[in-house]
Amino acid sequence: MTGILLTQYNGSILGPIAKLLGVIMNGIFNFLDMIHIPSIGLSIILFTIVIYLFLMPLTIKQQKFSKLSAKMNPELQAIQNKYKNKKDNESVAKQNEEMQAVYKKYGVSPTGSCVQLIIQFPILLALYRVIEAMPAYVTKIKESLEPLANAILASSGGSEYMKGLDSARMYASRDFSLTNTIIDVLNRASSAEWNSIAEKFPDIGQTLDQARVSFESYNNFLGLNIANSPSFIIKEAWANKAWFLIIGALLVPVLAALTQWLNTLFMPQPDTSNSENPMAASMKTMNVTMPLVSAVFCFTLPAGLGLYWIAGAVVRSIQQVAINKYIDKMDIDKLIENNVKKANEKREKKGLPPQTLSSNANINTKYAGTSKTVSKGKSQEEKDAAMKKATEYYNKNAKPGSIAAKANMVKQYNEKNNK
Repeated sequence: MTGILLTQYNGSILGPIAKLLGVIMNGIFNFLDMIHIPSIGLSIILFTIVIYLFLMPLTIKQQKFSKLSAKMNPELQAIQNKYKNKKDNESVAKQNEEMQAVYKKYGVSPTGSCVQLIIQFPILLALYRVIEAMPAYVTKIKESLEPLANAILASSGGSEYMKGLDSARMYASRDFSLTNTIIDVLNRASSAEWNSIAEKFPDIGQTLDQARVSFESYNNFLGLNIANSPSFIIKEAWANKAWFLIIGALLVPVLAALTQWLNTLFMPQPDTSNSENPMAASMKTMNVTMPLVSAVFCFTLPAGLGLYWIAGAVVRSIQQVAINKYIDKMDIDKLIENNVKKANEKREKKGLPPQTLSSNANINTKYAGTSKTVSKGKSQEEKDAAMKKATEYYNKNAKPGSIAAKANMVKQYNEKNNK
């Protein structure tokens, strides 16, 4: 076990997470080996499904926040417009109080979405670390390469030769006298580099052939060696006129871009109708550029990483469709009612009286974004009270139903609300 740990990622934050995910990956690969299909590609797909299912509760919370944000943003904008030109401390305090009332009404926190992302982000980074260095976490893959690594180190000039390979560049600061460093290089080595090692050290040919057969069988996925990049596969297949391999290799970056683009279609998007919304403009740009970036990366990186990107995008898309249906069925009014109830229960435990939603948290969204804002700082309830007093006054001093009574009533109402 100590030998395996040397090649694992040892970061203070991602390291422990990667080790936990590595245990899951090792279990999946051992299960597939037990049923005689030891495939790294299939392991990556199953591993991705398991991890995203684990993250689904956080994803639901994040999307729920996005859904509620779309509902409450008109109310928040109405409050912001109300205090737009008021910079004094009292107005700023009132604005914050009224906005907090809206957040309480919908039962969300202003930082709610960020918390979910902060939790998910290191998990996804650690997931990449595991897939990038499979021998460090999957025992059987390491064992298939270990005899060859030891044989290379025992050969004259073996350590120096391995250090000069292109696949060894990212390990330049590592100690090339260690077996685990050689295993890491072999894990990243292309087919051409395996051929060069065989030519350089013919005395270990049998050990190399055994390791290569096992390693390539593990990395074989639908005829592709996913340890190689699509660009290398295409170059090698073109020389051998293996047209099906060329098509398969091209599908990796194409599917990575396509699935990434489809995933963005199902994700909640900010309102793009408002040209002044910088977030909307940024999201629109990212929705175009990210699929293209995915295609470029997946063309040059090992196909196994491309397979992970494809699997991840497909799983996220399926999840998003299910989450969208779940959220669309949510009763927002019932949710608000429950939030008020929970808030009052907390107040009761603290010995405080029940609190109804403030008038600011009850701003009708039909007025948001229009010129029909609540004027002069008066709430709708205060206006209704003023109308009631005006009506009672004119019922006493004018003939009911007369034009004068109606005109005077409107005049009095306007005078009272413009004070």
